Amino acid sequence: MKRGRPSIRNKIQPLIIEVLSKSEFPLNISSIQKKISQETKTSVNWNSVKKYLDELVKLEKVKAIPLPHSKKTGETGLIVYSLKK
Repeated sequence: MKRGRPSIRNKIQPLIIEVLSKSEFPLNISSIQKKISQETKTSVNWNSVKKYLDELVKLEKVKAIPLPHSKKTGETGLIVYSLKK
């Protein structure tokens, strides 16, 4: 039997996958965080969402799509996320 407080990972990762599956287009971390906060009616930290998104990318469940920077040529800008198909 496990002891202690349950990990938030077990709660956040399925919500991230659910939010991305409902969306028609890729989302950035802030929009994912806002939608999870609305669904759970609790505040979810931006850094927590980023950490669990990075874990999902390593598990190859989510795809990270870097966009080009809007003002600096040759640099990456915003990173958006979508489900891998």
